[in-house]
Amino acid sequence: MTENTQTPSAPNSELPTQYAPAEVEGKLYERWVERGYFTADPASEKPPYTIVIPPPNVTGSLHLGHAFQHTLMDALTRRKRMQGYEALWLPGMDHAGIATQNKVEQQLAEEGKSRHDLGREEFVERVWQWKEEYGGKILGQMRRLGDGVDWSRERFTMDEGLSKAVQTIFKKLYDDELIYRAERIINWCPRCLTAISDIEVEYQEDAGELVSIKYGEGEDTLVVATTRAETMLGDTAIAVHPDDERYKHLVGKLIKLPLTDRSIPVVADTHVDPEFGTGCVKVTPAHDPNDFAIGQRHGLPNMTIMDEHGVITVHGPFLGLDRFEARSAAVGALREQGRIVAEKRPYLHSVGHCSRCRTTVEPRLSLQWWVKVETLAKAAGDAVRDDRVTIHPKEMEKRYFDWVDNLNDWCISRQLWWGHRIPVWYGPDGEVVCVGPDDEAPTGEGWTQDTDVLDTWFSSGLWPFSTLGWPEKTPDLAKFYSTDVLVTGHDIIFFWVARMMMFGLYAMDGEVPFKTIALTGLVRDERGKKMSKSFGNVVDPLDWMDKYGSDAVRFTLAKGANPGTDVPIGEDWVQASRNFANKIWNATRFALMNGATVEGPLPAPEEMSATDRWILSRLNKTVAQVDSYYEDFQFSKLSEALYHFAWDEVFDWYVELSKTTFFAGGEGAKVSGRVLGEVLDTTLRLLHPVVPFVTETLWTTLTGGESLVVAEWPKDSGFRDDAAEAEIENLQAVVTEVRRFRADQGLQPGQKVPARLDLAGTPLAAHEAAIRQLLRLQPEGDSFSATATLPVAGATVALDLSGTIDVAAERKRLSKDLAAAEKEKQQAEAKLANEAFIAKAPDNVVDKIKGRLAKAEADIARLTAQLDALPAG
Repeated sequence: MTENTQTPSAPNSELPTQYAPAEVEGKLYERWVERGYFTADPASEKPPYTIVIPPPNVTGSLHLGHAFQHTLMDALTRRKRMQGYEALWLPGMDHAGIATQNKVEQQLAEEGKSRHDLGREEFVERVWQWKEEYGGKILGQMRRLGDGVDWSRERFTMDEGLSKAVQTIFKKLYDDELIYRAERIINWCPRCLTAISDIEVEYQEDAGELVSIKYGEGEDTLVVATTRAETMLGDTAIAVHPDDERYKHLVGKLIKLPLTDRSIPVVADTHVDPEFGTGCVKVTPAHDPNDFAIGQRHGLPNMTIMDEHGVITVHGPFLGLDRFEARSAAVGALREQGRIVAEKRPYLHSVGHCSRCRTTVEPRLSLQWWVKVETLAKAAGDAVRDDRVTIHPKEMEKRYFDWVDNLNDWCISRQLWWGHRIPVWYGPDGEVVCVGPDDEAPTGEGWTQDTDVLDTWFSSGLWPFSTLGWPEKTPDLAKFYSTDVLVTGHDIIFFWVARMMMFGLYAMDGEVPFKTIALTGLVRDERGKKMSKSFGNVVDPLDWMDKYGSDAVRFTLAKGANPGTDVPIGEDWVQASRNFANKIWNATRFALMNGATVEGPLPAPEEMSATDRWILSRLNKTVAQVDSYYEDFQFSKLSEALYHFAWDEVFDWYVELSKTTFFAGGEGAKVSGRVLGEVLDTTLRLLHPVVPFVTETLWTTLTGGESLVVAEWPKDSGFRDDAAEAEIENLQAVVTEVRRFRADQGLQPGQKVPARLDLAGTPLAAHEAAIRQLLRLQPEGDSFSATATLPVAGATVALDLSGTIDVAAERKRLSKDLAAAEKEKQQAEAKLANEAFIAKAPDNVVDKIKGRLAKAEADIARLTAQLDALPAG
């Protein structure tokens, strides 16, 4: 971390009356960057803490999913930096092969051109120009959110260093015979004109047709059902189960293939389910992965019937038709020949679509490059099984194992021009040479480089170590690898996480790429519905930042972040978080105006009031609680804990209870001012990782310190005062009960009421002034006549509500509460009297029921006394 030599200023008690995020956030962020707070030092003796950002696409802009994960990553690194770690949060972008090429091709189309008009070299140069002009919009938006990333280490998956890493690992895998070239069935997008991986195919229910077709003639007739009638042009067999008695006599025979002049064999294969449909399956090895496997087992020929655009290439009446046109034409021709046995429309079935452009994917036999994943995937699974890598939450392990334990070889070649070109050259006499980064590529007549590029996920799979300088042995790699935490959505366990695990373990000699995988859910709207342009519920987080401030957006997202579960979010919740920021601002401003300070040591406990000791005890418990939640990635719980501590305990109770002390002045006011300063100082530190802007402004004003970014994280001092906590809990019970009574009677909050407080012999006697102020209770006068008496927490509050109380309504309310308390008592007694239950129930469950019984008995006594105290009427 870069040292800052500025001298901290003196505390400043001046704050504007209102918090204006737009006037604060941008200036603060630039100051943090300029001072080098986010720049990590590999020569530091501090322990390292590293997170690499999941690289957003260069084509992308900040959406709520980014804002959500970035908030969590920023909170983790800011806290670790405050704890004294050399924290590195490394940013960067992915070159997004298909998406970026599509962007530039669309731009060319508007000019009436295609990439082929430019040629490969000029087209790639055009993409780089587009990247410099339009790409990286999200990086500026990350600054708006407050991302504390190390901009000096920003990487791009196509930069020189990462390109070298890609070429290095390709050569290493190739030499280790873990990369090979073969003809296999792949997922082909006729729109993007490239292969795509299994996990880039999104399945949805489409309304198609199911057509049953009669194959063969006379006694040698079979019926098969298909949703893709056009593919029968490429059929090379009919398969049946070997034990299916209906078709045993046909196995080995040739039968006539409709619409063609070919005959195809009937083969017996255990893949066929005899109970499904007719028990017969058409086999099209070049256009279906299961059929390809059957074809391999039986030595069947592979007939490719479509080109890369999905256009039929088989000579005959369907030549030149689009695959969907050919489907209708084939069914029509079969119908004319009397070969249609049954037709069902609409027929809902699962159909794969390209995740980029939504085009229906076509299974297609193609010569591609593959990674042999068996040993790599096993290593990735073992790293989690032997606890070198922890998946959080643990229940997500099953999804991870389901994937890596059943992983097929990975098709890594893409038929694009933008991306890492495959470093393989072909010679005039069939030579194949894989070239490493330090090798000279073959030259001379007849040598050509493979035209394909690598799957984008191939380069991003190297991200945790390539960004730190691999394959060179850099100071960054030595200091910051393995990374500590990967924060990412559970939806890309397959896309990215498993691949980083495989490549990291392989390239780094068994050293894991990250120690913990913290999986998040997806951001949804306030009704739990997926955000989609078609639903009209997509939210631009920048709009909310403009309206409510970045802190409000961050706090809302963190507050909803339960590990591995989806996060609903609505504008009302962001507004509530803005209100919280305003509450922090106003409370700190009040504190500064009333002498809150961090100067000098804390007074000794015996010099403090019970209220002071209570809030310090609660503060230390909150520090411990927040630390525990951070270690368990429980962002929702830590945000809730901080929210309730700050709003409820500090602002609503401690500040209000201290007002009488501050107004009275003297030594007590000085003690409480120092305690309030300590509480605010610590609370702002605790809040800072999640809401950095408002806390930075308030903390530097309160303390005169340099910056919360480099301030020390709070530690639990161990101070506890259970007696003070019990005392203030009793005070809160009195205030809460009387407030509820007043509300039930329809009294305005500010309406003053004569009251007699019987606090003698209780610790609450020292708080009478504060209780009267909080409850707007006047001293009793000569004409005082108690119309209601409220016994609570060992104290009695008698109120004179002459002319204002509805006795009948109050009697009804108390009677209802009494009936509920008696019912609770009966249920608790019944459980405790059940010997079988007591014998089996854990001790903590039994204790909880005993506690419920004790509370119910206390409520019955209190409510009975209140009913007895009501005047007749």
